[in-house]
Amino acid sequence: MPLAVCATPIGNLDDVTLRALEELRAADVVLCEDTRHTRGLLARHRIRARLLSYHEHNEAKRTAELLPRLASGERIALVSDAGMPGISDPGARLIAAALEAGVPVTVLPGPSAVETALVASGFAAERFLFLGFLPRGERALASAWRELGGWPFPAVAFESPQRLPATLRSLARVDPGRAVAVCRELTKKFEEVVRGTAAELAERFAEPPKGEITLVFGARETAAADAVAAAGAVAELVAAGAARGAAAEVVSRLTGVARNELYRRTL
Repeated sequence: MPLAVCATPIGNLDDVTLRALEELRAADVVLCEDTRHTRGLLARHRIRARLLSYHEHNEAKRTAELLPRLASGERIALVSDAGMPGISDPGARLIAAALEAGVPVTVLPGPSAVETALVASGFAAERFLFLGFLPRGERALASAWRELGGWPFPAVAFESPQRLPATLRSLARVDPGRAVAVCRELTKKFEEVVRGTAAELAERFAEPPKGEITLVFGARETAAADAVAAAGAVAELVAAGAARGAAAEVVSRLTGVARNELYRRTL
């Protein structure tokens, strides 16, 4: 039997697919991040299954244990707490190991916070960039904004509600006019999609909100993107200990973006 990778709801428990429910009913064991969380999903759909924890702290151990069971023909389903296993959630290690060992893997698609937020934001385009969870710390964020500044299409990222205010303030310092959508509690009762500039949303979310957060960054024009990337470079140099004026001067010479603009963007 193949390893069945099953996408699960990102909020509303009724968003699970019929194929996923059928697979979860038939599985000998269901691997999940939090057994209590998955048990709630199964109870909602009247499914009784044997659950086994599979999360970031036991991935390596569990993978070694599970490969022989998969090879022997045991029917195993893999889920995460929300969305697709292996995308910013545990699962990629087991999937890769199964394929390497010659065990077939089948993926049952379903809900995705990335695509849901992208469409809900109104920024959807033919291409987009997925950043995963945004890094912590001003220096790491500056590097992320620099990467984003060189990308001319929309981008999607995950962020914790506790870090959201600092993240928006960081972006607003570098690129205050960047179009952003804060997507909160997608598919749930209190779903909210707030759109605005980075500066506006930094003010709106001065305090951490409640719920799961997905951020969508709108596309940028090339000239503006160049300025954002250059400002990100200045911010990185300042975080590393360089004087702001000197950093702005050096980056200005290399990129052609005005020194005063770079200095102002990184205050």
